[in-house]
Amino acid sequence: MNDKICSAAEAMADVHDGDEVAAHVWGASGTPGYLFRALADRGVKDLTLYCNNFLPSPPGLKELGLPDSSATILLPQLKKVVTAFAGTRAIRGLGQEDFLGDRVKSGQLELESTTHGVFLERLHAGAMGLGGFYSPIGLDTIVEKGKEKKVIDGKEYILERPIRPDVGLVKADKADKLGNLVYRGTARGANPIIAMASKLTIVEVFEIVEVGELDPEMVVTPGIYVDRIVRIPDEDLASTKQKQEILEKVFGDPGIRELVFAAPKGGQE
Repeated sequence: MNDKICSAAEAMADVHDGDEVAAHVWGASGTPGYLFRALADRGVKDLTLYCNNFLPSPPGLKELGLPDSSATILLPQLKKVVTAFAGTRAIRGLGQEDFLGDRVKSGQLELESTTHGVFLERLHAGAMGLGGFYSPIGLDTIVEKGKEKKVIDGKEYILERPIRPDVGLVKADKADKLGNLVYRGTARGANPIIAMASKLTIVEVFEIVEVGELDPEMVVTPGIYVDRIVRIPDEDLASTKQKQEILEKVFGDPGIRELVFAAPKGGQE
């Protein structure tokens, strides 16, 4: 029953050069930052990363001497990023640095833009075993380049192919020892569908409980979709306790915990 529970390093042993990796990146409550750092330590190369946002950590963490837990720490290992939002220039207070431009211009990194909806539907198609779907999003733009187009009932559509990642990095609030998952807040975004679509699903959680302790009505991801369970250490940056302390130092207002980052009620509070 306990064979799914392992350390982050043990979980990453099954990630290899050239793998396609998917992750939900949307605020600290749903982003698998602990697993990002473990993947960076693994050192595999030529990865393709699918994520809804690709952003650096909030300002202030570096000044506090804290490790970067954003997806951007994987940049040296990536050959391609497929995302709906790349960069920070549109977000006030997160800086104006162009941390992707040079890599894209020099050919070190391929960047493919999508939309949040198309991103999720491509994952859904992969999870359901579908061959793709036709979407009107991106017609007459660079998005349609190289893609099949079809007219259906007099309207033109673009064929979007499914995403079936080799590895899914998932963050949940709690798991039982079978891998049944409970989420909180924005973590309910892409995490459940990434778990379903991925060939290997690795999840980080604040708490692991015995089978039967989770309310079945609250379980979103059944354990059948989960291969590895990693508990975030209490002292780690990604834990609830550390997150609350950091947000108060960086942003000053403790209320932003619930407004933006939705620190979990359970776990290590």
